[in-house]
Amino acid sequence: MRFSKKMLVMAMVGVMAGSASVEAEDAGPISDPLDPVPYRTRALQLRDRDMPTATGTEFNPAISVIFDFTYAHFTEDLDDPPGFELGGHSHGHDHGHGHGVEEGFNMREVELTLTGTVDPYFDALAMLTFTEDHVEVEEAYVTSRMLPAGLQVKAGKFLSDVGYINKQHPHDWLFVDAPWMREFFFGDEGLSEAGVQLSWLPPTETYIRLGVEALQGNNEALASQLGSGRHEIVTLTPDAAGAPERNRWRADKGLREKDGPRLFTGFAKVAPDIGLNHAVQLGTFGGYSRVHQMEEAHSSGRLETWDGDGWFAGADVVYKYDGQGVMGHRNLILQGEYVYRELDMDYQSREFVNPSAFVTTDANNQRWRQDGLYMQGVYGFAPRWNAGLRMDVLGINNDGFEGRGDREDFGTSYRYTGQIAYAPTEFSRLRAQVSYVDYADDDHGGDHDHDAWMFMLQYNMSLGVHGAHAF
Repeated sequence: MRFSKKMLVMAMVGVMAGSASVEAEDAGPISDPLDPVPYRTRALQLRDRDMPTATGTEFNPAISVIFDFTYAHFTEDLDDPPGFELGGHSHGHDHGHGHGVEEGFNMREVELTLTGTVDPYFDALAMLTFTEDHVEVEEAYVTSRMLPAGLQVKAGKFLSDVGYINKQHPHDWLFVDAPWMREFFFGDEGLSEAGVQLSWLPPTETYIRLGVEALQGNNEALASQLGSGRHEIVTLTPDAAGAPERNRWRADKGLREKDGPRLFTGFAKVAPDIGLNHAVQLGTFGGYSRVHQMEEAHSSGRLETWDGDGWFAGADVVYKYDGQGVMGHRNLILQGEYVYRELDMDYQSREFVNPSAFVTTDANNQRWRQDGLYMQGVYGFAPRWNAGLRMDVLGINNDGFEGRGDREDFGTSYRYTGQIAYAPTEFSRLRAQVSYVDYADDDHGGDHDHDAWMFMLQYNMSLGVHGAHAF
């Protein structure tokens, strides 16, 4: 029997493919299909080799562009829930803070990401976000590749690993907007800071990751420092001839100043093996801020300031089920988080007695106690389709002060959200969402009914290479 060259080549390819298949079977899976992030893979690699080899992207970083467009309509304009207007900070929808959604059409952001391997020692990521008004460096950091014993260092500006949803970007969310817990406890854009992180993957069969972070501490919700700047007002008073005379009143605020780092956090995550089609991750986290300062200036010239420190702690849980369907059919994701914080603040109310000096009219020590949680679930009810429900609770513990006044309970606020999403491919998604907001009663004479309906539409589109998302 004669063999042609074509038959010989086909036979050799078949032998090579069979050999590769045997090798792949012998090697076994290096990660759970529900956990594509290289944390688990890196842990196994660090045990099996001394030095990782750089990938082929040293001089050609992977580039991706993600578009996030929204439309929104609200039946009422709601400001912050009672008790969360500390220092005059407002997340009101008409302000368009951070990743907030304004009424009408929005280009919420365009995200440009560059990732690659610098050398055998470091990987790097740079992420820029473009809105209609500005450009922002959302993340820019390096991570080590070859520290011993499962250790890894991250340095630069990055989203903290506290909790679960904090480190996700808007296009990763399962709903159009972020849970209240993330917005009101970690800030409009989440806890994103310049600093350094040290994490450890113990050499165990169960996925465990422990970490600590030292951060600069510029976060408005956790570690804001206003410093000893000057408070200024301008008044007009008649001079001797009756003409208006301009007067400038100035005085130092007298707040503490501390060099960074000012915010320290820690986290622990564990993912026990519960089967090939099931995955669960449990986490706990906390942090301490050396400085937390707020202020509220009044048109009369009076200045209220809060100067102190604070701490927070919380827990998170995520469960995922792979329904083995096409394009997410029968997949289920359940997740929830809880966070509690305390702020220990020295309060002062001051007024001008002459153009260059303050007088303290009120002062006391205030301890604020607040918490929040969310629970959500998303199910793939058909190929390319999923639907989800979420409940936000803010202020189960909501004890604070109104200025110098007595301690009071501001009450608990709720939000109930439903969404339905269609993803024609893995590169695009359409989502519709409706929310009902039920604020706590406003005991201070508010002029709204404390509730509202919100309707939102979202379109996401991804171009280029985009790595696997975290578990």
